[in-house]
This record gives sequence, structure tokens and C-alpha cells, in this order.
Amino acid sequence: MSVPTLQYAYFPGCVAQGACRELYMSTQEIAQALGIKLIELKKAACCGSGTFKEDSQLLEDTVNARNIALAEQLNLPLLTHCSTCQGVIGHVDERLKDAKESNPEYFDQINSLLSEQHCSPYQGSTEVKHLLWALVGDYGLEALSLQVKRKLSGLKCAAFYGCYLLRAQQSLPFDDPIHPSSMENVFLALDATPIYYSGRTQCCGWPLASYATPQSFAMAGGRIQDAIAAGADCLVTPCPLCHLNLDSRQPEVEKSINTKLGLPVLHLPQLVGLALGIEPQKLGLEKHVVSTRPILEKLGII
Repeated sequence: MSVPTLQYAYFPGCVAQGACRELYMSTQEIAQALGIKLIELKKAACCGSGTFKEDSQLLEDTVNARNIALAEQLNLPLLTHCSTCQGVIGHVDERLKDAKESNPEYFDQINSLLSEQHCSPYQGSTEVKHLLWALVGDYGLEALSLQVKRKLSGLKCAAFYGCYLLRAQQSLPFDDPIHPSSMENVFLALDATPIYYSGRTQCCGWPLASYATPQSFAMAGGRIQDAIAAGADCLVTPCPLCHLNLDSRQPEVEKSINTKLGLPVLHLPQLVGLALGIEPQKLGLEKHVVSTRPILEKLGII
């Protein structure tokens, strides 16, 4: 089976270049291993994480129209590895594609603002695609399975989809927003065992963290406890903001709910990278707050 050659305009987002640097590292590593070319959009701006629209829908749409236009200049899809970025930018893309026909005055207003800043206009000629959708829909699960060098046999992985990836957009071409299966299908392609549990499509609590911290920690703790009760060795998430609440803040969550957890939380490309035979250090697995050592031990890597 021939392996497809893929190329994307890469939108890394903010968190992967700061608090979750390991996500940036592991995405680069698996792209190289799979022969996927990433052209980083170094002039791109923060998507706003849904906060821009609280003050101005026009602001959110204009900022992200510019981000999409940068990918359009390259005639490539915009690729992100952040569910929040996917939800925000993807929804803006849907809204502006619709406005091009249904509300041309608003569409022209967006491009007029871009022109004032000497930016290329938004055309609506490309698509916004999460890394998960690229693996499932473009690269293909069969092709991915053929690249596996280290089978993840016996590793019980619990997907944590979160909110934005599944429910922010009107159209979800590669999955079902209520009963998703794409991450579990990736696990199976890597020979890992999917674990199903009640919290897999619910919110991690991150959006509440700044003003309702106990409630945020209770939500995160509940999701982790559900996965542990179902027998998971680890959580795997396609969202770095979910990762921050579930991994980086897990010690605080434990104190808040008075329960020991200790469940490792992987970024999706880290799990893929392990199956591709990439060394754990190159995937940034030592950068987590909750130790990933139990995973590596179970796989016989250490």
C-alpha cells in the first residue's frame, strides 16, 4: 500500500509553543516519521480561544480570517493540533463561507479590515483540519497501521475528546459529535486497547478554572476517576488545554477532591509517536507533571 504524501499549513497555536511544548515536539516528530510536510504559519495570531467573541464577534472573525488567509496563500489546508483552535477557527471558517453568500456586506467588512492591515483577503478556499482528522481522513488508518514499529499491545487508552473538537462546528466530516470513534480507531490502528467511559466526550473543566476553580477541579477529577474505574492506563487527548487541566493540574485536583489519581495523560501525537518507534525524549514524555513512566514500563521501553 502506497503511503500518501501530505502537506499542510501548520498552525501550532499558543499553548503548544509554551506550557505544552511537548505537543509541538511530538507533532513535528510524527510528521517527519510519516512523511507529512508542515509549513508553519509563523505570522499567525492566537485564535482567541473563544474569548474574543465575548467582546466582539467581528474581532474573532477578522483575526481568524487572517489566519485562514495565510494558509490560503499557500493553497494548503490549515492544520492544528489543538481542539480549541480547531473549534474556533473552524467555526469562523464555516461562518464566513456562509456569509460570503448570505451576508456579503459582513464578508466584505472583514476583508476591508484585513486590507487596512495589508493582509491578504479571506477567500474561503481551503479547510481547517485537526491533526486527528488528518490522520483519520487524509493519511488513513490502514496506512498508519503499516508504519507502526512498536505495537502498543496491552496498553489501555482512554480517549478524552473534550468539547471544542466535537461540538463547535456545524459539520464534522470525520466523526459523530455524540458518539465519536475516531480516536479509538487510531488506538486500534496502533494495536492499543480503547477504553470507553462516561466522561470521554464531556468538558475537562478548563473554561471554569479562572473563576470557579473548585468546580473546575471537580470536573477534571470526575473525568479522571471515570477513566481509572474503567481500567485505563492513560488518558489521550487532542487538546492541550484539556491536557493542562488533566495533567498539569492533577496534583491540585487530587487535593481538591481528596483522592489520589496518578493517571498519565498523553497528547495524541505522543501516543502515535510511541507506536512509530520514536524515542520518548523526542516526544517530550518527561515534561509531564504526572509521570509517564508506568506507560513506558508497560510497553517495555524502560
